[in-house]
Amino acid sequence: MAMVTVSQSFNFHGFFVRKASLLPSSASRVRYSINDRRWLNLDSASSSCRFRNLNSRCSITNTDLHLSNVLTEDEAPQDLSAAECDCSTPIVHLKTDILESESLSLLAETTYVDSVLTALPVLSEEEQNALAATPAHPVGLYALYASSLAGNLVEQLWNFAWPSAIALLHPSLLPVAVMCFFSKLAIIVGGPLVGKLMDYSPRVPAYMGLNVVQAAAQLLSATMIIHAHTVSPTSVSSVLLRPWFIVLVLAGAIERLCGVATGVAVERDWVILLAGMNRPIALAQANAVLNRIDLICEIAGASVFGILLSKYEPVTCLKFAAASMIWSLPVMIGLTWLTNKLATGVLDRPRSCQTCCGQSSEEAVVDAGSIVDRGLETIKLGWKEYMQQPVLPASLAYVLLFFNVVLAPSSLMTAFLTQRGVNPSVIGGFTGLCAFMGVAATFLSATLVKQLGILKAGAAGLVFQASLLSLAVAVYWSGSLSQQSPVLFFLGLIVLSRLGHMSYDVVGAQILQTGIPTSKANLIGTTEVSVASLAESVMLGVAIIANDASHFGFLAMLSLLSVVGAAWMFCRLLLNPTDEQRSLFAVESNT
Repeated sequence: MAMVTVSQSFNFHGFFVRKASLLPSSASRVRYSINDRRWLNLDSASSSCRFRNLNSRCSITNTDLHLSNVLTEDEAPQDLSAAECDCSTPIVHLKTDILESESLSLLAETTYVDSVLTALPVLSEEEQNALAATPAHPVGLYALYASSLAGNLVEQLWNFAWPSAIALLHPSLLPVAVMCFFSKLAIIVGGPLVGKLMDYSPRVPAYMGLNVVQAAAQLLSATMIIHAHTVSPTSVSSVLLRPWFIVLVLAGAIERLCGVATGVAVERDWVILLAGMNRPIALAQANAVLNRIDLICEIAGASVFGILLSKYEPVTCLKFAAASMIWSLPVMIGLTWLTNKLATGVLDRPRSCQTCCGQSSEEAVVDAGSIVDRGLETIKLGWKEYMQQPVLPASLAYVLLFFNVVLAPSSLMTAFLTQRGVNPSVIGGFTGLCAFMGVAATFLSATLVKQLGILKAGAAGLVFQASLLSLAVAVYWSGSLSQQSPVLFFLGLIVLSRLGHMSYDVVGAQILQTGIPTSKANLIGTTEVSVASLAESVMLGVAIIANDASHFGFLAMLSLLSVVGAAWMFCRLLLNPTDEQRSLFAVESNT
């Protein structure tokens, strides 16, 4: 019976078969995959085996098997023991009749492995789009939407309640301005610290803890404002030095810091895990829903408290707000736990080895003794990581939009229109239409991402906003705002520009979700919010200096330049991406 002698070598990084002597006309190289990484016992004493048994009983990955020097019986060495000594690997003897009886024939035109490779399923374009639009954990996303609805409704209610209640104490805007300033300062300084804490803490417990702290700060603030309404009114200068106001400022700063941290955790981390990093359409739709919920809660919270304030005393309205905080807290905690459970514990997944490794007890003692130094190092680390992120131009474009505090539905725009003698119903309609444009943009953004891709969708939103605001500034400088029709046209252009602004807000969030590593999402996200708060504070400082209505045109030009700069910076990213940015958006760059 004819014998075949095969010489092989292992390095356990792949499994290669080389047809040498059996088929001289066509040499091929085939890779097999193995899962259990078990050693193949190809001993020279008992190495007669069937290829069928090898295929059915072994699953090979990362194993290299080189089969060469296949010889027939006539060419085989006479002294096999000597051959074994000269070879670095054992020799396998295969019977030719076994090879002929097996379905896997090396002499066939197409090998068995080739047929397996050609039989691999390939998704069509429609199936790929359907997969990209399907969330990884759809039920968990619905629970997250419900949790966001409960939390944002109370938060937006309080955001409208506290400045309204404080404004009723004194006609001056100084108390509200002081609270806003310290809130921004807390975000600028404490944002990176809380972000790093979130990155190094389990997601669900840290999120629940921040919700508890935020609700406690809101209740403390409501108590202080109720106390202020029960005491006799005093001058503005004396209010700033009252103990209740100092406590109110501190509680307000903590409340805003916790609100920013929870928002960053949901938008930059949780939604990615639930929707899927590699499912761009599903992620865009999830971002749109979250923004939609936030805008609807903003409209509903302001409307509800405004109606209550028009019918009841401020103290009664504040008690209603406090009651809503109390009942919403257990609802949010329960929905947060349900989100993780319905998502099969995906939120318990560690971010990286760096964040999973705990500190030693000695390091903990050092941290406790130098907490200030550690805090400063964390802030520096946050700014360093922020500047080194691969999608920095997209983030800077987002920050530049915060300089636009005039050509938007802001307090400065409201004050300007009021001094111009515009009807309050028109001002209210302007604010409401801007909010509804934001809701419409959440629907539009998912379509833009699907049709244009992430980067082009972001550029389209910014260019659209910059173009309309340029027309609005041109209308203002034409000097025709003394008439009713130009004013409405001016406001209409700003309303339409919000469509592009909110579209980029949704798309830009997805770009940052794609480009920022999960292990640094909270640190970089909170640092970005700190930079945005700094930009807004700078622009508000300029507005305080140029507080006369005649300087509105100057402020409008600064706002327009910031939007144009954001569009230019993002388009530069689109036209000249780096190699790392190309790898992040490889699918889009190939289309």
